[in-house]
Amino acid sequence: MTDPTAEQDQRAAEAVRDIADVAAVEVITTAAVHLMSAAAVKCGLAEDGPDGPGSAHRDLDEARKLITALAALVTAAAPDIGNQHARSLRDGLRSLQLAFREASPFPDAPGDGPGEKFTGPVS
Repeated sequence: MTDPTAEQDQRAAEAVRDIADVAAVEVITTAAVHLMSAAAVKCGLAEDGPDGPGSAHRDLDEARKLITALAALVTAAAPDIGNQHARSLRDGLRSLQLAFREASPFPDAPGDGPGEKFTGPVS
């Protein structure tokens, strides 16, 4: 019979080794992609439902939080991850900011939208 504590310790050590092999740029871009995907769903960009495109999952309050977090991450990480990675993340972020504005029944003033304190006004 194996010791459950020893097994957990071994799995933890393997996880640390696995994450140690991943470059920071990959961790950052993966986190950004997760934020983008979640924000897209919360903006109503998921599959079509009976009440319209992605309406069952639309939650603009949640989308605002996700987009703001994404904007902060992309803005802070851009100098370190390089233009090649940052450009595509900025493009995705801008698309989400515009989708949010379009989905909102009362659009924010320019500069007050989600993440715009980090990116500047998006139009």
